Formats: sequence, C-alpha cells, structure tokens
Amino acid sequence: MTRNRSTTDIRSRRGFLAQTGLGFGAVALGGMLEQDSSASPVGVVRDQSPRQGHFPGQAKSVIMLFQNGGPSQMDLFEPKPELQRRGGQTVEGILGGDGNTPSTEPLKASSFKFKKHGQSGIAFSELVPHMGGVVDELCVVRSMVSIDPNHPGATYMMCSCNNRPGRPTVGAWTVYALGSENQNLPGYVLLRDPGIFHSGGGMQITNGWLPAQFRGTELRAEGEPILNLRPGQARPDGILENNLSMLDKLNRRHQRYHPDETILESRIQNFELAARMQLRAARELDLSGETAATEKMYGIDDPATAPYGRQLLLARRLVERGVRFVQVLSPGPHNVWDHHGGLDQGLPAICAKTDLPSAGLIKDLKQRGLLDETIVIWTGEFGRLPTSQGGSGRDHNPRGFTTIVAGGGLKGGYAHGATDDLGYASVVDPVSVPDLFATVLNQLGLDHERVTYNVHGLEENVTDTRVYNARVVREMLA
Repeated sequence: MTRNRSTTDIRSRRGFLAQTGLGFGAVALGGMLEQDSSASPVGVVRDQSPRQGHFPGQAKSVIMLFQNGGPSQMDLFEPKPELQRRGGQTVEGILGGDGNTPSTEPLKASSFKFKKHGQSGIAFSELVPHMGGVVDELCVVRSMVSIDPNHPGATYMMCSCNNRPGRPTVGAWTVYALGSENQNLPGYVLLRDPGIFHSGGGMQITNGWLPAQFRGTELRAEGEPILNLRPGQARPDGILENNLSMLDKLNRRHQRYHPDETILESRIQNFELAARMQLRAARELDLSGETAATEKMYGIDDPATAPYGRQLLLARRLVERGVRFVQVLSPGPHNVWDHHGGLDQGLPAICAKTDLPSAGLIKDLKQRGLLDETIVIWTGEFGRLPTSQGGSGRDHNPRGFTTIVAGGGLKGGYAHGATDDLGYASVVDPVSVPDLFATVLNQLGLDHERVTYNVHGLEENVTDTRVYNARVVREMLA
C-alpha cells in the first residue's frame, strides 16, 4: 500500500522545521537563507543565466592559455644582460627548484637572442616572433610571483588562487557570478589535447564547493566536439525525446521531495543543457565555415601549428557566441614547458607549435572587434631559475616569472614590473596570482572580495582574502 507524500517531507531538514514548533523554525531558516543570499553578490544561484556584475565591466569573457610546465621567462620575455655576462659563474642566494635548498649550479646564460618589437619597443625572444608582432596589444607582466615550486600546487594556485586542491577555479567563480550569455553551450569550457591532461588533472576545472553546474566542460577541437552527447546507436524517431521526458519527470518528482539536493538540481540542468546542445552545439562549434585566411592566421594550414591553432580558433568562436570562460591547455606531451634538461631543443620545439596560433588569436579578436571585451591570459604556473640544471636545463621558480594579458581594458604595449638582474625574483612591482585575478575580475565588473559563497557558515571568496591580501593592479589598466 502506498501513501501520498506532501512536497514538504518531514524527513528533510526544511520539512522538519516547517511541521514542528508551529513552523517558526522554517521562518527562522528563511531569514537565515535570505541573509546568506544577500551576502553573495549574485544571491544564491544555481543556473547559468546571464547576470550583472557589481559595476559595469569592459570585458565580457576570458580565454586563458595555460602553458603547463613553467615557461622560461629569461629565454622568452625578459632579457637579462647581467645573466648573459655572468653565465657559467656560481652565485649565492638562489634557492633550487625545491624552494628550500640553495642552488649549487652555475648560472645559465640564454642561448636565444632578443629583439625589440612594435612602437612600445618591448623585447621578446627570437623564439616568439609572432607574439612579438602583436606586442603593442599585450600587457607583459614580468613580475609575477607564486608560492608553490611543485607542478600540482602551482597549477591549483594559478587556476583557483590557492595551492590547496578542491577550491573552485576562477572560471567556475566567474560563471557563478556572471552566468553565460549562451544557454545552448556550457559557460565554462576546457580545450585540451584529448590524450593529455597536465598536472592538476580535473582540478583545473573543478567547481569545488560551488554548485556542480559551474564545473568546466571539456570540448574537443577535432571530431565530435562533445563526447557522449549522442547515443552510440541510432534509435527510432521519438525514442530519445520520450526517454528524456520521462527522466525529467522522475527527476523533478524526486527534486520536490529533496529540495536541498544541489547535485540533483545540477544534473537536471545538465540534462537540459545537453538537449539544447544536441540541437545547436554542432553548428556553433563547426570550424568548416571559417575562411582560408582565418585558418592561416591560426596556423591550421601547417601540421606543426594546426592542433593548437584549431583549439584557439574554437576558443574565439566560443567567446564570440557568449561563452564566459575558456581555458586552453598547451599541446602535449605532458608538462611540455617543463625543461629540466634539453631546454635549448625543447623550448624552440614547443614555441614552434604555439607562438603563431597565440598571436593569431590576438589578431583575430582585434580585427573582429572582440579584443576590447575579451581578456586573453598567457601563463604558466611558474617560471624557471637562472641557474643551470644538469648543464642543459632550468629548474622550477615561482619567485619571478612572466604572464601576458591582453584585451578587456588592459594596457597594450606595456611591460609591468621586473625581476632582479639575473631573473630570479620579482623586485619591481610584484604581482601575485590573486592580484592578477582580482584585476581580471575587476575588468569583468566584479569586486573580487564580494564574489562569495557560504561554506558551512564561512564566507569564502574567489581570491581567498582570508589568506592573501589581493589587490587590483591599477597600473595594468588602460
């Protein structure tokens, strides 16, 4: 025998409060939830509908080109004449790649020549001539600092503003705060080589304690862009629609009995998004309509640059269609910028794959009028040491490295800060990872201290201001 159950189930916490004590518990809970909602700049949200920021922002979206492994700043973006002069000498005061033990290796001069580019005259290495060609659009932050010398922790830091795993990434926070302008595509997307997931793995796109629908969604630049979107075997017309309709009814019924289950709520929304994506996504992500000139700009006509070029072209299409945050991982192999040895061979090889497409993205956004409203970030999780490692490489160095940002109201043709004469530590206008993202969020119209979420009674925010005193770097703004 079955019994009818009201939509307020006494076995749930809200049901208990509503049906005991004359309902005063539910009234109190409602007041507490209202307070929690008002504490968050976006209220309690569990969808990706577009929302207003705290103030008008110049940028609408972010493309983060994450160069996992740690690109060498003194071989790419920050010439060091003193390092060149003292190459081969042993110096004191430099800690090794573990961050604790003094380095005993000699200084390693760069093997690559630098050249000034553009009206700004900013010098870039011969390994990145195409990036040098767009230098007047770039804000070159030569004084970045991080806190973790290990790949996983430094990756978590660059993705979430904290080196502990499990916190929401900046992409997840951004979509939580602003939603997405395209309801037929995920608001937060990851593009990567299907065979490679660099250090940090899925933590690079985690929603952490935010509702599950704010986690990043992986798309592919080749073949089917979205895995498992369609059934593996063809079915008669109407079968899939009927199945989805019945599933939705069952989920909604279960949701009425368990209104606090955010994972179920997220799953329902994901099913609804998947249904819309089946109808729209393939067309919106199809690169076949792009012109030959555009493909050449991204290097898709060259086998060496084509894989990364297709990813960056897809990134442009995504932001063009209202996707809020796109993260692109560098091509394989694993941690391809991590040159503990063979730097003079490995660094030119990866630059040959990424330099032209990266510059092509900037050019394409500029010519389409999208650069003013799109922030592009080019960064690794840390840089490299000025000392040699084993005679042919460089070890990890979070104390000073280069990050490049462009668009979205940031200064173009501007070099911010500097490391010391050897390229070891940031000494002029240091910029921490939380500082960087406080600045990016500011350009999106968000006060980083007010993008919050209540976690077990504690108000957490995107830049973890309880730990880091993040600031907006006004000098980087146009």
